[in-house]
Amino acid sequence: MDELPARASLDQLQTYVATLEIERGFSHQSSLEKCLLLGEEIGELFKAVRKQSGMPIEAGTGALPVADELADILIYLCAIANRHGISLEEALRVKEERNRARVWQAAGTGT
Repeated sequence: MDELPARASLDQLQTYVATLEIERGFSHQSSLEKCLLLGEEIGELFKAVRKQSGMPIEAGTGALPVADELADILIYLCAIANRHGISLEEALRVKEERNRARVWQAAGTGT
C-alpha cells in the first residue's frame, strides 16, 4: 500500500482508508459494525483524555495516547463515509454553508 501523502485532503484520507481496509481484511464490515466500533473508540478516547488530565482510570486498564485514539476515530469516520458514498470534505463544506446562516449563542451566556 502506498503511504499517506503529507497534508492529505479528506478525500485522500478516505481513499487511503478504503485501501487499508481491503489490505487488512476489514472491507466486509457493515456500516453498523463500523458505527459500533466507532463508539468503542470514542470511549477509549475519553479514557485517554481522563488519563492525560490526571483523572484516575481503572487499575490494569491501559489507555493509548489521545492522538492514537483520535486517529482511530478518523479511520472509522472515513470508513463509515465510504460505505455511504459520502465525501467528508464535501459534507463539511455543505454543513458549514448552512452553519454560516445560523445565529450562534455561546453556551452558558443565558442570552
